[in-house]
Amino acid sequence: MNKNNQPAAPVVKLVTPMTRTGGDITEIAITSVLKQAGSLRGLKVYDVLTSSYDSLVILLPRVTSPALTSDEIARMDTWDFCQLANAVVDFLQPNSEPNQADTDATLSVAPLTK
Repeated sequence: MNKNNQPAAPVVKLVTPMTRTGGDITEIAITSVLKQAGSLRGLKVYDVLTSSYDSLVILLPRVTSPALTSDEIARMDTWDFCQLANAVVDFLQPNSEPNQADTDATLSVAPLTK
């Protein structure tokens, strides 16, 4: 957790480093930009949460540090890609579970009628 009680940005250590001018990339961070709804523009949340390759190729360049290109993602080791996909899904999870009282109150607001 950082000083604002937010989880630290997840960092994925690559099994197969990526070669880039200026040095190899050995780890990639998912940045807090992912917490902004705008980072999901043009994407279906369901596709992101189910790790759709096509959605992640659009999303990852927006939210990674160093910023990846779609070509780099396409050439990425499959295991490393899967770890990034898991990091995205984990990052989008709520910080805590809703308590039972909140859940019950939400359900009772709209009773089903015949």
